[in-house]
Parts: sequence; C-alpha cells; structure tokens
Amino acid sequence: MSSESSSRYTLPAVALHWLLALMIISSFGMGLYMTDLPFSPRRLQLYNWHKWAGVTILALTALRLLWRLTHQPPAPSAMPAWQARASSATHGLMYVLFFAIPLLGWAYSSAAGFPIVWFGVLPLPDFVPVDKALAELIKPWHEWTAKALALLVLLHIAAALKHHFIDRDGLLLRMRP
Repeated sequence: MSSESSSRYTLPAVALHWLLALMIISSFGMGLYMTDLPFSPRRLQLYNWHKWAGVTILALTALRLLWRLTHQPPAPSAMPAWQARASSATHGLMYVLFFAIPLLGWAYSSAAGFPIVWFGVLPLPDFVPVDKALAELIKPWHEWTAKALALLVLLHIAAALKHHFIDRDGLLLRMRP
C-alpha cells in the first residue's frame, strides 16, 4: 500500500467512484425500463447496451478494487464505532454486488443462449453452457441482487448526505470531483 495519506481520495479513485456510480444507476434504470418493453428492435438494443454496461462495470470494478488495494485511502472520519462498522459492511457488500450482478447477468445471458458481444465487437465466451432451466434459475438472482444494490446505494447516499448536512464533518468532500 502507498504510504500517502491525505484528507481526500486520489483523482483516479474519485473518477472511478463517480463513473461507476453513473454507470450503475443508469444500468439499473435501463434494466427496469427495458424489461417492460414489448419485443422490438429497441428492446434488443437496450438489452445489448445493458450487457455492455454490465461488462464495463465488471472491468472498472476490478480496476477500482486493484487501485483501492494498492493506494491508502484517507484516514477515516471520527464517528461512532457502530457507524464505522456499518460503513465497512455496506462498502464490502457493495463491492461483492458490483462483481456478482454483472457475473449473474453474464451467466443468465449465456444460459439463455444470448451471447455477449461487447460493444458489438468483442465476443465474450459463454460463462455457463446454454441451459434454459438454468437461465430461469439465474434470472431472479440477477434481479434480486440488483435491487439489493439499489437499496445499498440509497443507504450510501443517505449516509453521505447525513455526514455532509447534519454532522458537517467533511466526509462527502473527500470524494468530490
């Protein structure tokens, strides 16, 4: 780990945080919207975009985790022990879901027989063999974990706003672009 420590996150950490936040929120909204559309070229296009976003989120999350493991974050803010534990647990679970959701989506797509061609150029290998029954088992897991992540993201945002507006401890400013 780097021995550098300041009151702010590094520029790459901030950029990855906000880029992933935007992509995850957009992908979640797209997922909710596209599933209710009738079968059409537009729906197929949105499914492809959703898959491309998922693979990109997976790759950027791996990069973000690598950055986090090799660069010391700012010292934690002073807060009650229960808040520090809740923060660590929430962040840890979000990272698990950042990986699990795209992997479940990839597995579902593979099992359903719909290959992923990243940005229409790079065909990705099937994550699991084509198996319609397996696809039906995986699909709800992709949806449930995405909804769980959405709830954790709302909790994360609420906690950041609480620290900014109520505690006024500067916590939110550490991740400001």
